[in-house]
Amino acid sequence: MALSKPFRQTSQAFVPETDLPTLTSRPIERAQGVVRAPGDKSCSHRALILGGLANGTSRFTGLLEGDDVRRTGEAMATLGVGVVCEGPGIWTIDGVGQGGLSSPKSALDFGNSGTGSRLMMGVLAGYDFAAQMTGDDSLSSRPMRRVITPLTEMGATFETSDGGRLPLTMHGKAPLAAIDFAPPQASAQVKSAILLAGLRADGETRVREAKPTRDHTERMLRRFGVEVEVSRNDAGVRTVGISGGQSLAAVETSIPGDPSSAAFLLAAGLISPKGNVLVESVMSNETRDGFLRVAALMGAELGAEETGDAAGERLIDVQALSSELRGVEVPSGFVPAMIDEFPILAVLAAVATGTTIVTGAAELRVKESDRIAAIVAMLRVNGVRAEETEDGFVIEGCGGRV
Repeated sequence: MALSKPFRQTSQAFVPETDLPTLTSRPIERAQGVVRAPGDKSCSHRALILGGLANGTSRFTGLLEGDDVRRTGEAMATLGVGVVCEGPGIWTIDGVGQGGLSSPKSALDFGNSGTGSRLMMGVLAGYDFAAQMTGDDSLSSRPMRRVITPLTEMGATFETSDGGRLPLTMHGKAPLAAIDFAPPQASAQVKSAILLAGLRADGETRVREAKPTRDHTERMLRRFGVEVEVSRNDAGVRTVGISGGQSLAAVETSIPGDPSSAAFLLAAGLISPKGNVLVESVMSNETRDGFLRVAALMGAELGAEETGDAAGERLIDVQALSSELRGVEVPSGFVPAMIDEFPILAVLAAVATGTTIVTGAAELRVKESDRIAAIVAMLRVNGVRAEETEDGFVIEGCGGRV
């Protein structure tokens, strides 16, 4: 049933592990069909935030409606933005314009959302009021100093829990001071927080990246009419610059399909004895296509056709056919572009012939869980030989499809 009412966040208690049903997995011979990729989570967060900062009413279709994204929607509503769900995946955002956010009367609870919490720090850094931010136990264990440090340099102040973690109270400043900052970690969330703060700063704020990270914020800012300068020097350092004081114009667009979700469906086609899976409207972005590139190195039969664009991103339809896969050493340059796809890449490695080696993926240790440990444990319990390393893992393939 279609909804047409202001957004309200609802919460549901976690089901105790003892109450979970028993699930049984059985081999199949055929994985075939056509499916549309669900909306990308990273873009969904940014759509709600930028729509709230824009002048006018934005409308989005295909918005991902998981708990993380809903928490961002609730935060924007608490800050005075009109957030309305009109139906499944269809959202309208009545923006308040730059400088129009209101002081929150309650804490902003981001649940388990690292993206929502860190990006919102950047947004609120340029407002002259205090805001409390909290999250669940997992989010409260994750590092926040990587965002707090540059925002403090710009003029915001923070009262944090031990180790610079949530829950915290931040005090913004208007206007902020522009900075030229080189994050020590490759992090799109850090870069995005700085750029969002830069909208409320005097002068031009620059972020210098030695390693490329997701560029959804830059692309979507441009879609909202903001000028973003991007350059790269001879050493390969990418610099993103944004001038403060720019206004955002409301947009109407769809959310591009999530490459991470598509990867699981495509993997099913690759490892099925009779596989032929077509996933439609997948985002095509070189900062997110590492899984497809590594799968191709492993011998995957993949095809793609460009079909349009959405929210500043190119769209493609991707087809995956049953394939004989081989183990590879994953090029370190591909790692940032597939940081969320390593669990399903590990499944491909498990059924491949030979050894797959992953290095340079230490960021997996500080996600909502230690993904390196979780991946290796998942494989071992299924009889696959796998070992952890400090910044990755090694998998001995079983040499056959499921």
